[in-house]
Amino acid sequence: MASPRDKAARAALMSSADDIEAQFYEALQQADLSKLMALWSQDEDIVCVHPGSTRAVGPAEIRASFEAIFAAGPVLLQPTSVRRLDNAELALHSVLERIDVPTDDGPRTAWVVATNVYRRTTFGWRMIAHHASPAGLDDGAVHEDASATLH
Repeated sequence: MASPRDKAARAALMSSADDIEAQFYEALQQADLSKLMALWSQDEDIVCVHPGSTRAVGPAEIRASFEAIFAAGPVLLQPTSVRRLDNAELALHSVLERIDVPTDDGPRTAWVVATNVYRRTTFGWRMIAHHASPAGLDDGAVHEDASATLH
């Protein structure tokens, strides 16, 4: 059972959407499923879409999707550019993610564009949606500050 001090420390770590986001990327880099799932709201309508995958809805489906990803080990991912739209109750972050991908031809860099949505709850900030789409391999076509409208 967690001590009051542990609970207070955990609550302090969830005091902002930025705190949750930093912990989310740390959990991915460490393949730490327990840590990652502690960041999500427990509502049944939370949503996660991994690049090229179907939509996972609810904590059980999201957990299963990350278990499958972590079966291959940690995700070598760095958030490189974040655009924020935050208010007192809801935060939406558009993140450019750099992922180092081992290939037969040596390591390559893949880029993913992710949207992370956080909601303030009585338990602190929690993730309610993560939607990631492939942005391509590092061939000079992807830039952190690209501003082209795609649709």
